[in-house]
Amino acid sequence: MDLLKFITAGSVDDGKSTLIGRLLYDTDSILDDQLEAIQRANRKNDDGTLDLAILTDGLKAEREQGITIDVAYKYFHTDRRKFIIADTPGHIQYTRNMVTGASNADLAIILIDARKGVVEQTRRHSFLVSLLAIPNILVCINKMDMVDYDKAVYDKIRADYERLAGNMEKTQVDYIPVSALKGDNIASSSSNTPWYEGKPLLEFLETVEVNRQPQTQQARFPVQWVIRPQTVELPDYRGYAGRIVGGDFSVGDRVVALPSGFMSTITRIELAGENLQIGENGASVIVHLADDIDISRGDMLVKADEQPALSQSFESDICWMDTKPLDLGQTYFLQQHGKITKVKIQDIVYRIDIQTLEKSASDSFGLNDIGRVRFKSADPLAFDHYASNKANGGAILIDSRNNLTIAALMIDKPVDN
Repeated sequence: MDLLKFITAGSVDDGKSTLIGRLLYDTDSILDDQLEAIQRANRKNDDGTLDLAILTDGLKAEREQGITIDVAYKYFHTDRRKFIIADTPGHIQYTRNMVTGASNADLAIILIDARKGVVEQTRRHSFLVSLLAIPNILVCINKMDMVDYDKAVYDKIRADYERLAGNMEKTQVDYIPVSALKGDNIASSSSNTPWYEGKPLLEFLETVEVNRQPQTQQARFPVQWVIRPQTVELPDYRGYAGRIVGGDFSVGDRVVALPSGFMSTITRIELAGENLQIGENGASVIVHLADDIDISRGDMLVKADEQPALSQSFESDICWMDTKPLDLGQTYFLQQHGKITKVKIQDIVYRIDIQTLEKSASDSFGLNDIGRVRFKSADPLAFDHYASNKANGGAILIDSRNNLTIAALMIDKPVDN
């Protein structure tokens, strides 16, 4: 069954948690003990109905404040599709949480309060969605019950957002008027919006065709493990295990090992003990080559005519996740797939003002800051532009002093020395 991973994002009190709770409730995805816990919690809406937002309250502090701080993951399915939801925080100070939740999403639901329209946080979240190359956006104009289901309100908000979306390349944007509290246009079409002729939210999620083409064009095989049993039964066995992260490989393909540049030919592809003619994108396989060339964990196999950038100097968009500020004098570890290399940040190209989205020069970078920096790595890194291949354009930065992950990277381009 197909899987759709999506995030919800919006300003505080736009109704993200209520929307997710409604989806879980309307798809019978709430366990009996969970429902009993909600009833015992005695959290009710103004009309006396159960407060479904409690289903995504993961932390006690969140429940006490009535907000979502952490990323809350929820799972449900219908007869047509499986779903993973990441409910991300609305506050500016939890930008890093949204980046984490959105990193692997296929679709983003941007919630807009019908009473408030497009606000600064709408622009911020939309910018982050664009930065993370999420190909589909669904704008849910929520709390339509609070504006008497007025079509003119919906039309104005949609027009305002369409102007904002004009700068988002390769992004499909759709719109639905909803009331998460009342259930309008969630599991079924609402009689309160006869002017809306589109699908209700659940049907939309079940049928949306996610644009994944940019992620599947060029074949990449990061080597996670070199398998050499050297047993009596398998004295000459040498296989390279890993997961294909774009395109596919076939027996007979001419490939290049990076960063060494040595070439060989694929003679065999194994999956769960079976031999394949083609290893497809996303498959975890073992690849055999015709030549015993020097390949180690962290190296990458690519087709000879589909090579990525290979450089020790490159620019990357970055979201800083550590309470300690960025230190231009510090040596960090960069991890991409199984490869770990030492890097230094040579320069901060710019920092983005998360309130105005303007780019400005900066000599400092702290918690939740987003911007662009230039890296110099000890070893050559094989990468693609993040928007073209998230798996091979994404990486993390690690503090070499304590091994904590301190930043998420969206690599852009090599830099000429």
